[in-house]
Amino acid sequence: MAARLLFTNAGYAPSNNLARSLRAGAEPAFIVGCNDDQFTLKRSDADRNYLVPPANHPEWGQALRRIVEAEHLSLIVPTIDSDPDSLSRVRKQIGEYLFLPRASVLELCRDKYRLTAFLRSNGVDTPASYQVKDLGHVTKIFRELRGRPLWCRVRDGAGALGALPVRTPEHARSWIRYWKEMRDVPVPSFMLSEYLPGRDFGCQSLWNDGELVLIKTYERLSYLGMGSKPAQVSSVAALAKTVFEPKVVDTCTRAIRLLDAKVSGVFSVDLKENVRGVPCITEINAGRFSSATNIFDLVGKHNMAQSYVRLANGLPVDIESSYDAAPDWYMLRGIDGAPCIFHASEFSDNIGKLGKAPARIGAA
Repeated sequence: MAARLLFTNAGYAPSNNLARSLRAGAEPAFIVGCNDDQFTLKRSDADRNYLVPPANHPEWGQALRRIVEAEHLSLIVPTIDSDPDSLSRVRKQIGEYLFLPRASVLELCRDKYRLTAFLRSNGVDTPASYQVKDLGHVTKIFRELRGRPLWCRVRDGAGALGALPVRTPEHARSWIRYWKEMRDVPVPSFMLSEYLPGRDFGCQSLWNDGELVLIKTYERLSYLGMGSKPAQVSSVAALAKTVFEPKVVDTCTRAIRLLDAKVSGVFSVDLKENVRGVPCITEINAGRFSSATNIFDLVGKHNMAQSYVRLANGLPVDIESSYDAAPDWYMLRGIDGAPCIFHASEFSDNIGKLGKAPARIGAA
């Protein structure tokens, strides 16, 4: 029997990518999408779609429950950064249809500064970081961290929100002042961290009642919209490659176990190497799949999205080794098209090569 699922915020790339992963699995899935934006909903790849109130509307939770009951669905799946928190707030109405970490875990992971401080105090590798209490505090932070540049970012949000490498206190103050005046982001919403110059990793894992079920890793090689971003980096990779990195896996599993001894759900972790080549956690997205989940689902022995659905529905999964490493697969993403996934051995497939150019007529 097909799994029957409700996707929140259907129509965005993460939702459509997740649908692509599930439909590539061995077991069928019937997907219902919902969104409060009718235009975005038109892009949804779900089998059926519903227009719902915004997530902050008092009837949003009840609207989701009505869809679930009308369509005989078994699971509500968050697809974008804000969804796990929104769904967690209405657990009393729809809790039996959720497979989420505890509310306290979601709250801690949402605040990158609090998360970094918590992990660092427990011996997990993270960048040295300080909250910006006020603009006058910036110079003191530069003295404390010493290195140049530092990494300036907003403490919550996705896609490297408000992120910029800054070399001087005035760089940081000007950047933070701009976001306060033009985007209404309060000064204490920013943090400054040591700059991590090394390789950039993504690690996605699946947990059930404190047990690691499945984990996979990749490296970001380039970023979408890089030319238009002042930071020149993003959590959204344009080109990524699967890698075998036991150190990354060890760091991520230690961190997630610290969050909750009985942790359940899916976790997407971002890491970058420091100057010594040590991978440091920069953020943990709890309760939702990465928008790049196809590289974790369509490559390797196990489809993580399908394993998630089985666990959430109380079904067994047959996974002997939790680290499903399948190196040298690439994922190439653009703005409009579906992700392209291929092995390194297929890199030159269907690409012709020109021979030696003929000499121009009359050339000496």
